[in-house]
Parts: sequence; C-alpha cells; structure tokens
Amino acid sequence: MNKNTYCVIMAGGIGSRFWPISREETPKQFLDILGTGRTLIQQTFDRFKPICSTKNFLVVTSIEYKQMVLDQLPDLAPEQVLTEPFRRNTAPCIAYANAWIKKRDPEASVVVTPADHLILKQDEFVKVISKGLDFVTDNNSLLTLGIKPHRPETGYGYIQVADKSANILGEIEPVKTFTEKPNLELAKVFFESGEFFWNSGIFIWSIRTAEAAFNTYLPDVKLLFDSIEDKINTKDEEAAIKNIYLECDNISIDYGIMEKAGNVCVLTADFGWSDLGTWSSLYEHSNKDEHGNAINTGKVLTYDAKNCVINLPGDKMAVIQGLEDFIIAESKNCLLICPKDNEQQIRQFSADLISEFGNGE
Repeated sequence: MNKNTYCVIMAGGIGSRFWPISREETPKQFLDILGTGRTLIQQTFDRFKPICSTKNFLVVTSIEYKQMVLDQLPDLAPEQVLTEPFRRNTAPCIAYANAWIKKRDPEASVVVTPADHLILKQDEFVKVISKGLDFVTDNNSLLTLGIKPHRPETGYGYIQVADKSANILGEIEPVKTFTEKPNLELAKVFFESGEFFWNSGIFIWSIRTAEAAFNTYLPDVKLLFDSIEDKINTKDEEAAIKNIYLECDNISIDYGIMEKAGNVCVLTADFGWSDLGTWSSLYEHSNKDEHGNAINTGKVLTYDAKNCVINLPGDKMAVIQGLEDFIIAESKNCLLICPKDNEQQIRQFSADLISEFGNGE
C-alpha cells in the first residue's frame, strides 16, 4: 500500500433513476439495495481499503449528507468528508478533492470513483487499480477504466480505443473518442465492432497531471480553487467553498477535460462491474424465482408474472398478476409501476409527480 495513494469517493448524487427507492433525503448510495448488509458507499469504501490507507480517503458529497457519510463510514474523520453547498457535477467535485490532496501531498496518485457501483470480482479489481496506479506514476496520463461490454447498452457512455486491434483485456491504450449514452442501434454497432468499452466513470491520475489538465481545459474552475488554497482544511473552508461554488460552472469531468485532453488513456478490464444506475441493472444482479422475478420481500404472490423486479417495503403484502418485464417499486408514499423498457423515463415520472402533487417526502 503506497502512502501517496488517495481515494476520492463521489457521493453527492440523488440517484433519480432509482426513484422511488432513492429519494433526495436518502439517495441510493446510502441504501443497501442489494440486501448484503452493507450500503453501496460502505461497499465502495471496503473495496478500496486494500489499496488506500484509511487516512487517505476523501468523500465529496452534498452538505446535507455529511452526517450520513460519517455514520456509515465511522473510520473517517470529519475533515475527510468534503461538502458541496450546491450540485455542480463532477468537475468541481474533483477540483475540490484535488485542492485538498495537493495541499497535503503534491506527489499523490489518486483514484476517483462513484459511490454506487457494484464490483463482483474484487481480486481482479484490486489488480486493475494497482496496475493503473503504477502507470500514472510513470506516465503523464489521465487514465480511465473501460469495461468490456456484454450487451448493447444505452444507459452507459462508451470509450473507443485508438487501435482497432487493441481490444485485449488488461491493455492500456490511447482513447480515440468518448460517446455519451447512444441509442440502441448505435449501441449495437459499438458492441459488434469490438472497439468500444463502457465508460466506468472511474479515473486514475497523479495530482500533478490532473492539476495541469484543469489548468489547460477548465482554467476558470482551477483559478477559483487556487484562490482559496490557504483556506483548505481550515475553519474557513466551508464559507470559502460556498463562495466559489456560486461562480463555478456546472460541468462534468468527461465533457470538461476527458473528451478534450490529448493524454487520455483507457485501461480495459472486466471485473464484474455495474453502475447500478437503473432498475434493470439491479434486476440483472438480483436472485430470481423460477419465473424470472426478482423479489426483495417474502410477502409477494405472483400469478402469470414473469421477469419483473419487485421492490416493496418489508411489511407490504402484494399480489402481482399478469405482468411481464415490469418494475413494481414502492417507498414511503410513492408507488411506481412501469415496463422495464421505459425506465429511462423514470426521472421524468418523478419530476412530473412532484410538479403535480409536491415533493411529499
């Protein structure tokens, strides 16, 4: 374990595609949606413990979730939870973590990860991350992890390798293009070509390389954080962050830097990854009954129901009849029943419900 290795966990999202289970007051990263006894953020922390010293973890989250992070990750000190006053996407989140790490350790190597992924092959994952850290220590590169796709998926971004023949797992190759979530026909082309990998959203780089990239491609964001360097990790940090977030662009690290920089590489891998971003991804990784239904409670009877994902409160009894490939989910005061094929509309369903009837949380 290298003392200069840091892990940044991004945990500020609200998981709106997992509505109604994931809500603004308790987003999916703080839920045990897989029934393992550990929430998604706890699983993420556990996953990186063989790679990174506990004192070198940072969690970046919304200010309202700080205590929730500390309750679920009691090994962390309060100063290791960086709080954002407003959601500004991943680039400001990462710039904030960079500023904190640079002040403490300008020779650091950093892994940046979302808080809500599923990794099934832990040993392989550790090997891949270790290989990536070795690479960025010796190379001035921004490294992302590309996952070998096993279906045409419209819910993920894609990374194209520069060399058509470089589709061997475990290789590090220059990136040719990034593509945001494609339609199904384009996803099929990507899948069949063998040149494209799913964009995992996991990044590895040295702090020096990351800082140089911000300086070149997002100089306004970099200047804002440079202006409060002396406030980082002091009693004045929270107020200073609030002031610069008022001016900070709302921009993703992919769009702001990764799609523009010429020194981006991809490490291709297959370690049983899913971003658990949708009900279908949860269904894929859940135990199923003889009719293909993934049911999270023992108080459900099904009749002529197939391939459904059913997620209800533990005290709820239900009978599901005649549905196939549906999502049936209830949490608190909200019930969702919709075809799995329509799950990309769930954000809009939630927004429409709030617009019509109010938040109700």
